[in-house]
Amino acid sequence: MSPRTRKANVVLHVIVSITWLGLDVGLLTLTVTALTTGDPATLRAALVAMRIFGDVLLIPAALLTLASGLVLSLGTHWGVTRHYWVLAKVVLTLTALTLTVFALRPELHHAAEAALAATPVTPSAQMLFPPVVSLTMYVSMTVLSVCRPWGRTPWARRR
Repeated sequence: MSPRTRKANVVLHVIVSITWLGLDVGLLTLTVTALTTGDPATLRAALVAMRIFGDVLLIPAALLTLASGLVLSLGTHWGVTRHYWVLAKVVLTLTALTLTVFALRPELHHAAEAALAATPVTPSAQMLFPPVVSLTMYVSMTVLSVCRPWGRTPWARRR
């Protein structure tokens, strides 16, 4: 990968990763709003907005983050399996993407549909777990990118 292409991919990866992190902060904010508001209209708006985050924004950001990260790892000396920190980031990204698709989105749909149907919705503290867990994962991935701990894996080719 040429230096110019690598830099462009790094910029793309940083932008989409920060977008994913920002969306999660927004989701956490909407969750706290839903849990603390006494206004049914605000609750309904928060739950509908959370569904929009899950449907329209989170999945593309997650997929772009995964794709740009894989392009960077495959196109540079870091590799996917040469360094533990890269491997850990790939595993955390795949885990977060899987949890978003199969655990978070269905719950967001259920809560938003109930709110739109004017069914009484009582948000629970369990709604906090997905954004807090994902925020922890994203911050961990950022720390891994900056600190690059643990060295090389046994699969790294020695030069």
